[in-house]
Amino acid sequence: MPKALLLGQDAVVREFRENVVATEGAFSEGRGVGLLDIDEERNEATIIAGCWFEKWNGVNLNIHIAATPGRRWMTREFLRYCFAYPFEQLGCKRVTGYVEATNVDARKFDEHLGFELEATLKDASPTGDVLVYVMWREKCRWLKLKPREPRTEH
Repeated sequence: MPKALLLGQDAVVREFRENVVATEGAFSEGRGVGLLDIDEERNEATIIAGCWFEKWNGVNLNIHIAATPGRRWMTREFLRYCFAYPFEQLGCKRVTGYVEATNVDARKFDEHLGFELEATLKDASPTGDVLVYVMWREKCRWLKLKPREPRTEH
């Protein structure tokens, strides 16, 4: 199924992210981008991933990514946009992500994206430690990707 970015719908992305991770009300004001899975036969679109950006201070932005189970949501275009927004549009030097140390899948995911472990916040979560990950603009491989041209039918 085709995918499309969901922009300008911060409340929808925030609600999706909070429902997927069960963190209702845990995020401050921010911006969101969603990824829609489009069913052309039914003329329906379903949000399958969301990225929430918050606490921008001019050089850093916190990022939170959530998705439905599976990998059908992970597109190059979505991930490129998730990093182009803070680095290219806002001019951030870095992006920060927080992961509970017990969340092995999220840690592997962040490391696969290119985040580096920067610090450990001891007992900062009900499950124990929180790990602080950083993505530096100059090390972000997602910025090097060029958006794909739309396909044309011949």
